[in-house]
Amino acid sequence: MPFDREIAIQARTTGPRARQVARSKQGWRGILPAANVAAMRGLFSTIAALSDTGAILAACVASGTIYHAIFYEAAGMLENHVALGVILSALFVPTGLLRKDYDVANFLSSKGQLSRVFALWNVAFLCLIILAFITKSGAEASRGTTIIVYIVGFASVAASRVLMARLALDQARAGGVGAKRVFLVGEEAEISRFIEHYEPWKQGMRVIASAILRDEESLEDDLALAAASARMLRPDDVYILMPWSRTNAIDSTVNAFLRVPASLHLGPERVLDRFAKARLERFGPIASLNLASKPLGPLDIVLKRTTDIALSVLALIALSPLFALVAVMIKLDSRGPVFFLQRRYGFNQEPFRIFKFRSMSTMEDGRNVLQARAGDARITKVGAFIRRCNIDELPQLLNVLRGDMSLVGPRPHALAHDQMFERDIALYARRHNMKPGITGWAQVNGFRGETSTREKMAGRVEHDLHYIDNWSIGLDFRIMFLTVFSRKAYRNAH
Repeated sequence: MPFDREIAIQARTTGPRARQVARSKQGWRGILPAANVAAMRGLFSTIAALSDTGAILAACVASGTIYHAIFYEAAGMLENHVALGVILSALFVPTGLLRKDYDVANFLSSKGQLSRVFALWNVAFLCLIILAFITKSGAEASRGTTIIVYIVGFASVAASRVLMARLALDQARAGGVGAKRVFLVGEEAEISRFIEHYEPWKQGMRVIASAILRDEESLEDDLALAAASARMLRPDDVYILMPWSRTNAIDSTVNAFLRVPASLHLGPERVLDRFAKARLERFGPIASLNLASKPLGPLDIVLKRTTDIALSVLALIALSPLFALVAVMIKLDSRGPVFFLQRRYGFNQEPFRIFKFRSMSTMEDGRNVLQARAGDARITKVGAFIRRCNIDELPQLLNVLRGDMSLVGPRPHALAHDQMFERDIALYARRHNMKPGITGWAQVNGFRGETSTREKMAGRVEHDLHYIDNWSIGLDFRIMFLTVFSRKAYRNAH
């Protein structure tokens, strides 16, 4: 719900789109007092904590009862199962309260819920094991019950968190308990753009009012009325919406609203729409807006490189018979070497030579490289098969061992194509901020094969940049799995 009311500092409002939104998105009528909102948020947090407690107790009782019924033909002692659930709840829930996991703000998205639950669940279970060892009470619970409780308990609590997150988000979008009460102040055009672009009612915000600031001559009067209105409405957050170039007006607005008991935000400049992970950083007295960071930190680099070396060595050993068979087939099928080496750009646009099984009768590596197309006469019979099954890419495991490539990353292109697309596609060169990979997020989503048009290449680049900005070791393993088992990974292979 974007608006409960608008402050008419001017006769006009924030535009026809805002009026339409205000009419169509009304949820709860009127404005709840701030004390009532705080009470409702506290009630929601209590319900969320009780939901986790119930999920843990139910998981312990169900797991213990079912396990004993199957393996011992008896339900077991119910009080033991309940006691286990109580102890686990006592270790899990209060720790979550201390970490403020049950604050409504943490439930306005289901994203990140599972990772928070998994970390806290492991800590609680480790504490349970240590407690059982110290008190010598571990014999009262069988190992089978413990393992099942660990698995079922985590699943139960995770389900509880996701359901509560869905409830909180639905309520927030309806202007209910979870919604942040937001006051907008600034230029009419910027307020309208903020509402139309971000649709704050879908982000867990409830815009209770907007105040339009006119020209510099009336700025002082406008701010006085806007600040007085904000103090009366008691919002959680105030967003100042005007171009950052208007430094004097921003300073005056900040000074006026510092007297309002609410969080004060300088609204997003348009450059932030381009850099979703921009954040404020301080280095001593120097404050800066970090628009883009290095994709991998030092520990990430070590983890990714260790994984690359270990898996590539295992793969080369396991696939050595296949390598020998393919080599013989290539030699019998056509004249030429087994391997095809071509120059590619790697990390930081440093050139290297990529290894591939030769699949064509030509070995182009100059300024003009013609990409393979469907029905290309240059592709050999064996080449058509190994390209369709992605076998021609396997020698790049040698590049991974040498450190030129990674198992997963943006796919490298011939130098001629790199230079062409870098001129035509914005941010194309940013693909080189990470080592190229044998497979990548673009490939498992069907973006492989020809890049003969700008549209095809733009789609590939978009997926590559998504991978760079969202890298995790889990994403790498997911991509490797999809490379083998997803149909999309074999699309457009020719």
